[in-house]
Amino acid sequence: MKSLTGEYIGETWIKNRFVMAPMISNLADPSGLTNNNHISYLEERALGGFGLIITEYSYVFMDSAKGSRNEMVIGVSDHIPKLKRLTESIHRHQSKIFLQIVHAGGKALSPKNERIIAPSAVDYMGHKPAEMAEEDMEQVRKAFESAARIARTANFDGIEIHGAHGYLIQEFLSPALNTRSDRYGGSFQKRLTFPQEIIDLVRESSAIPVGIRLSLYEDDSDGYDASYGLAVAESLRNIDYVHFSAGRFAPPGSSASFYSNEMHILKKLPRKPKVKTMIVGSMTTPESIEEALKAVDFVALGRPALADPFFPSKVLTGNREIRPCIRCNQACRDLSYGEVRCTVNTLTGFELTRRRFTGLKGEITIAGGGISGLEAALKARESGLKVTIYEREGAIGGDLRKITDPFKKKEFDRLLIYYEKEIKRLGIDVCLSTEAERADIFAIPPVNYKDLPEIAELSIDSNIYKHQDQALALADQCTVIMSERSLDSMDRNRQVAYRKIAESKGIKFVRDPDMEFNVKNYTKNQHDIKSAMEQGISKLEYYIISNLPELS
Repeated sequence: MKSLTGEYIGETWIKNRFVMAPMISNLADPSGLTNNNHISYLEERALGGFGLIITEYSYVFMDSAKGSRNEMVIGVSDHIPKLKRLTESIHRHQSKIFLQIVHAGGKALSPKNERIIAPSAVDYMGHKPAEMAEEDMEQVRKAFESAARIARTANFDGIEIHGAHGYLIQEFLSPALNTRSDRYGGSFQKRLTFPQEIIDLVRESSAIPVGIRLSLYEDDSDGYDASYGLAVAESLRNIDYVHFSAGRFAPPGSSASFYSNEMHILKKLPRKPKVKTMIVGSMTTPESIEEALKAVDFVALGRPALADPFFPSKVLTGNREIRPCIRCNQACRDLSYGEVRCTVNTLTGFELTRRRFTGLKGEITIAGGGISGLEAALKARESGLKVTIYEREGAIGGDLRKITDPFKKKEFDRLLIYYEKEIKRLGIDVCLSTEAERADIFAIPPVNYKDLPEIAELSIDSNIYKHQDQALALADQCTVIMSERSLDSMDRNRQVAYRKIAESKGIKFVRDPDMEFNVKNYTKNQHDIKSAMEQGISKLEYYIISNLPELS
């Protein structure tokens, strides 16, 4: 498999083609300093076999550069010892680590920056930043230069400049965001000028491999297409690789949900680039990765690395199932105020504090073959216990088998298949169509969301995922009205796609606080896949701790 072969980036050898993509984690300290939680989160992916780890975007030290809360800052020399701890933690697993650096530009977080600046004073989703003067550009140059020196001193193996997703470097590259008429705008070549200056300064100041992340295309109505993005990549000089992502403001961008095609960015790549290339975007299986490597040199996995940190090592050994990313964009997209999480992996973000039980002896019985019971069963068997599941239905899976949205079902069925194969591999006994009178753990959902009624005119004020699915199905036979806030449980990416499908089926969305709805069930913390897994693991841990002498 090509994914398991090594390759150079510049003069740095990467042991395989698996790259952990940069993703906002919010795990650093509010001061911008890395910490043991953040380091453990990244190290887990190096332990799992990723040849290259790229840190989440880290802002250069300026009062206008920060893009999110608890984002790492690069430019404070007192942070170098902790940054060295990070690089050392990755290197012990024979993996490499690149530092991604950014100036957020017009997308900078307004409460956390003294000024918001951009190449041009154009609309940024409701606000206009100040147009950069030459003085601002010089400050940005110095900040990137300083960050590059710190990266080298802290033993990072390379630097990735963030030039995608509507941040400052892309703002210069994007015709829609750069309306300048001086030497930094007005033509294709002039729009490259400032990004090229930054590349050259970073190269000169670091003497380690330098790459750039670019949006291959913008999803916005006035955005550039993939031919333009490819032309940018092949016109920039002095770079060791290009990392293609996608998007500016409008979804789906890079983190497309199950409503978008798999490999959605790769499918828009016009041809194999003339520069060393990595690509990200909805590649969730070994097969899709091998397909991508026909056109590019490295594949960056974002959400799949959250779902299963050991994705590469499982591809290498072939003796364990990969826990699948189901592209739900639920737990992983709480980017404003939440830390990194994953719907199908409860340990993501808690790598440092998890409990591990091994070498246990004895048996355990679990009542319930839904997500909660299945997750508890896997953890119990991995700890050494012999496990028997009792399920009253004729198949395992619980609510996973009741999903009606065809787009969601296609992806979520992969999680069900994962459980089926792992149960077989681990030798877990399953008794179907059997009601358990006694069990060590009763893995029963704490809440049961009722089905939507089949009536002629159905009005819904509910953000329950089950109700969103059923509304699409019922729209084929009755009139359906939904409140706008019924979509609040989805990220913006899923909202836009769902609304388009729903409206094509005749569903109307209303914003009327006085309207009487047939169905009202709006909750901030609904019981979903992640909470079901957490419930099963919590019950298992309580059982083990309560019976530890007998099980040891």
